Amino acid sequence: MTDTLQTADIERIKRLIPHRYPFLLVDKVVDIDGYQTARGIKNVTMNEPHFQGHFPARPIMPGVTIVEAMAQTAAVMVGAALGMEDRNLLVYFMSIEACKFRRMVVPGDVLEMKLETVRGKPGGKVWKFRGVAQVGDEMAAEAEFAAMMDLPKE
Repeated sequence: MTDTLQTADIERIKRLIPHRYPFLLVDKVVDIDGYQTARGIKNVTMNEPHFQGHFPARPIMPGVTIVEAMAQTAAVMVGAALGMEDRNLLVYFMSIEACKFRRMVVPGDVLEMKLETVRGKPGGKVWKFRGVAQVGDEMAAEAEFAAMMDLPKE
């Protein structure tokens, strides 16, 4: 772990990744240790648009949005470590592996995503990450995924 961990509030997140409502799925990223590890925080609220149809009588955060929230956390981590604010970084999924869902995520939950880099280096295009999403001490989901970083040219 480095001596100084970075944090990204919502304003910094919006400077690092292009996602916006209704598809910006991380509220804060803390404990950013270079491009090695980070923790994303998502406050799950009833006013999110996917809850209108998933499911009206019993709102459950779709699993794919949990994986997307992990991916956005990873993109913020790498973007922050590489100083990519205001540089139009785009990130594209390449694969999702070993994905498992263990607990429903519902309005009122605080989803915490712990991410680590499995493979990737500054200047590299393809990165691989491992993520675990939790609510309190309960695992909600886990996955490994690869992404291509479309780094802007200098």
